[in-house]
Amino acid sequence: MSKILVVEDDPMNRDMLIRRLLWEGYEVITAVNGEQAITMACDQLPDLILMDVGIPVINGWQATRTLKAHASAGSIPIIILTAYAMYEERVASLDAGCDDYETKPINFTQLLVKMQRYLRPAVAS
Repeated sequence: MSKILVVEDDPMNRDMLIRRLLWEGYEVITAVNGEQAITMACDQLPDLILMDVGIPVINGWQATRTLKAHASAGSIPIIILTAYAMYEERVASLDAGCDDYETKPINFTQLLVKMQRYLRPAVAS
């Protein structure tokens, strides 16, 4: 079972993602800010990170840069989740080192396809 770190400060968005990912058979861990995301990723070494950009303490782009420079966590795929749908934000996300990008509101079917590019298929419990 693949472990996903969901980094999202909005409780409704976080809950929706958690429920959908659990339903799909993933193990889910969470963080609500960039500092927690870095700590959780380095300690838990998830298989993939879903990283919101607009999170407190350290934003998602900064957290991504930090993680991609980290020896043990640098290879973890990161998909940025953002309400910022402009081309410049996509470029900024990719420049920060994220592996992919998904805009909000999230099209969950599309997100799952992107996730599968980086993961082996999830197995339902």
